[in-house]
Amino acid sequence: MTDRLKALADAGVSIWLDDLSRERIETGNLADLVATSSVTGVTTNPTIFQGAISNGERYDAQVAELVAADKDVDEVIFALTTTDVRNACDILAPVAAATKDDGRVSIEVEPTLANDTEATIASAKALWAAVDRPNALIKIPATLEGLPAITEAIGSGISVNVTLIFSTERYLQVMDAYLAGLEQAKAAGLDLSTIRSVASFFVSRVDTEIDARLEKIGSDEALALRGKAAVANARIAYAAYESVFSSDRWQALASVGANKQRPLWASTGVKNPAYPDTLYVTDLVVADTVNTMPEKTLEAFADHGEVTGDEVTGKGEEAREVFGALEAVGIDLDDVFRVLEVEGVDKFKASWIELVETVQGQMGSAQEKAES
Repeated sequence: MTDRLKALADAGVSIWLDDLSRERIETGNLADLVATSSVTGVTTNPTIFQGAISNGERYDAQVAELVAADKDVDEVIFALTTTDVRNACDILAPVAAATKDDGRVSIEVEPTLANDTEATIASAKALWAAVDRPNALIKIPATLEGLPAITEAIGSGISVNVTLIFSTERYLQVMDAYLAGLEQAKAAGLDLSTIRSVASFFVSRVDTEIDARLEKIGSDEALALRGKAAVANARIAYAAYESVFSSDRWQALASVGANKQRPLWASTGVKNPAYPDTLYVTDLVVADTVNTMPEKTLEAFADHGEVTGDEVTGKGEEAREVFGALEAVGIDLDDVFRVLEVEGVDKFKASWIELVETVQGQMGSAQEKAES
């Protein structure tokens, strides 16, 4: 176990790998990361599955079986991805048993449903039933249409990873949806202690979008603010989290066994090579949070990352000053967050289309082999 990753874990940050493949599962790579690199969870998305399925032969046998059973492409994708997540859940089951909140593996509802509440609910329930593991998390996007789906899923006893959160305003709505779901679950007589949730607050994309706008403005004041927005945004969000999860409403749920919805820092791979490649890890260290990292970021932190203490608690006011400065030079933050949410949904939809095309190709190959 690397000392730097252990130091991060000891600071209370749960390290989740933002990647999964059948190769990682079958070669023992995922188990090794759990054993040696302080990895305690996994997140997935359509892009990750598209890459995994297109780059290996380990899916071929299952694809052939599904094609022989006359399954369509959506059914094949569902079977391939839920199989991987189920097996990853089994690898991480000892972590889930030994910890309160970790050992979780996330799988996302179909992104094309992001603006359809009822279809999102149906997809979440189908994925939860198919994976059939208590340490799974179903990813639901934090669109306006996704909010009632979050409440319904939680209220049904489904553990949820809320994804694509960019603004504190939307984050407050997400936390409200979570608490409403817990209240529904309580009214239905469910055991609240079995329900888990994280709220995935996206980081690097905020800097990418705002930095581009600052460079377009071009003034010295604007350029001096590059690389500061994303961390400030996350710190403001964390202050909102502290407020909500110290409220009377929350205490009433905690008293009957409810778990907090932990903040999860997502999109923590640094996209600007001018910034330190561990920026969104070191500057967001705070206990009882999750940082989900692509392997490149995980390896960078293991090599040269630094834990300098709690970099979030009590820094909300300083972060709000950064936002004030951004607005003063002409950044429309509301527009930034609108654009990021729309682009985020569109990117996931595009990844889904690529995943469908990849699997269709695999199915065609399987059909040709069967006929030859």
